[in-house]
Amino acid sequence: MESALPSYRGHRYPVEIISHCVWLYFRFPLSFREVEELMLERGVMVSYETVRRWCLKFGQAYANGLRRRRPRPGDKWHLDEVFIKVNGELKYLWRAVDVDGNVLDILIQNRRDKAAARRFFRRLLKETGTVPRVVVTDKLRSYSAAHREVMSSVEHRSHKGLNNRAENSHQPTRQRERAMKGFRSVGGAQRFLAAFSGISPHFRPGRYHRTAPDHRLEMTVRFTIWDQITGAAGLPATA
Repeated sequence: MESALPSYRGHRYPVEIISHCVWLYFRFPLSFREVEELMLERGVMVSYETVRRWCLKFGQAYANGLRRRRPRPGDKWHLDEVFIKVNGELKYLWRAVDVDGNVLDILIQNRRDKAAARRFFRRLLKETGTVPRVVVTDKLRSYSAAHREVMSSVEHRSHKGLNNRAENSHQPTRQRERAMKGFRSVGGAQRFLAAFSGISPHFRPGRYHRTAPDHRLEMTVRFTIWDQITGAAGLPATA
């Protein structure tokens, strides 16, 4: 069953403007002020603070809508963790992707010990509603310890060279982290990256494996899906 579309009640701007601003912010390494400037060039006067509020309100809703449209996750999951700095303090970003590179979930935690790995495993099972056939990680011992408690029936492959898919999935986040000059709070980083990991990959279909016509066709399909989940397709412009 299709989930309800986001509600735009009380917003004086049409859904096309709102969804376009949110798309710009999560798709490209832009600040809210830069989105404001791009919209002004198109004749749309909207403040950067309004863009910020739209991204906070609708970003995760749009990301959830895109995730619901994806096929069921593959049965081989790749997990990895990298450090990030939040307000100058070292934190760890945990990420899981399936065999097709789709981001299953992300979680920022203070540590990368057994308790942190166990928490991420349980969150993954709850969020995806499925159990994988194989879990691939690096050789961090925390994974093995948590795996025995939470996913003992699932095959666990622990090898640095096998986990390039998860490691490569961190690259867009690193690029955006540099553009934003870091994150100011754990909550803000978690909210942004949860939405970012759902929206940004949707518009990165891997063009190096496609011809130019195939890439344009695929992007057309993905923009159509975006319009459908945001409500910009075939709906009234205002609410």
